[in-house]
Amino acid sequence: MSAAPRHDWTLEEIREIHDAPLLELVFRAASVHRQHHDARAMQVCKLISVKTGACPEDCAYCAQSSRYSTGIAPERLMEKEQVIEIARRAQASGVSRVCLGAAWREVKDNGQFDRVVDMVRGVTDLGLEVCCTLGMLTEPQAKRLEAAGLYAYNHNVDSSAEFYETIITTRTHADRLRTIENVRQTNVTVCSGGIVGLGETVEDRLKMLRTLVAVRPHPESVPINILSRVPGTPLESNEDVPFWEVLRMIATARILMPASDVRLTAGRAKLSPTEQAFCFLAGANSIFSSETEFMLTKAVPSPSYDADAELLRVLGLQARAPFDNPNAPRAAELAALAQR
Repeated sequence: MSAAPRHDWTLEEIREIHDAPLLELVFRAASVHRQHHDARAMQVCKLISVKTGACPEDCAYCAQSSRYSTGIAPERLMEKEQVIEIARRAQASGVSRVCLGAAWREVKDNGQFDRVVDMVRGVTDLGLEVCCTLGMLTEPQAKRLEAAGLYAYNHNVDSSAEFYETIITTRTHADRLRTIENVRQTNVTVCSGGIVGLGETVEDRLKMLRTLVAVRPHPESVPINILSRVPGTPLESNEDVPFWEVLRMIATARILMPASDVRLTAGRAKLSPTEQAFCFLAGANSIFSSETEFMLTKAVPSPSYDADAELLRVLGLQARAPFDNPNAPRAAELAALAQR
């Protein structure tokens, strides 16, 4: 039997794992992955920007902030029927989770939130897992989304608490954790990770992982994003993070949070098929794909459905079905709800 997941990892213990000889680290992570997951299964996800641009936040990496000139034109909240049609096409291409993203600082109890709740219900009715990323969320709002069938809520911690305040001033790291705690008062699963390439130190990355492992239970999904440098943002001139550093983060996250899905998300388009295969070997078992060449907006490239289907075929991997994750709570209940 494998040991129970730990929440008390020290920074020194995390550093020792992260700094191990790279091939030993990958081998250990691959072994942990096989203890907890089907190593042949890959979850393919689709992100839909249901409301784009004009966000009041000042996140230094984001193309959708109203404070920067990034060429992203604001768009109103999409209609439910349009979202459902995109989700149907995604489902036909092997996608099992659809994430609905809105460029909001926080959810407000108004007609727009009512429409998003209706979108969640509609996409869930297709038999898909539904995730939302809508900004800060109260407990009653989380419960409304839960009642509509929401499977997951994404709210990344981004980086260490200390580094966070250098890239975002319009909310605090504690605000991020408060939203995660509000989601934890429901049966909605938590999706929370961070970004590498913001200009942070390795120490900041390790502190971010320490923050995530302290969440009880661990986030069911842990996205590891690679900064997509967006012209017009303060981070547009940042240097790319070497691939080997990304691989170390994937492997370390897998070892620390063995039952979680580790998601290779934004920035994956920068990686070669061989580099992606290394990440999958080290425990990444979820990717975002798209019918276009972009992930969320035209500022963030994404591999296409066809390219990803071919990559999975070459590697002998299979797209995972919705709700087919024995490590996540409510899987059977939500699957039944989606088939009602």
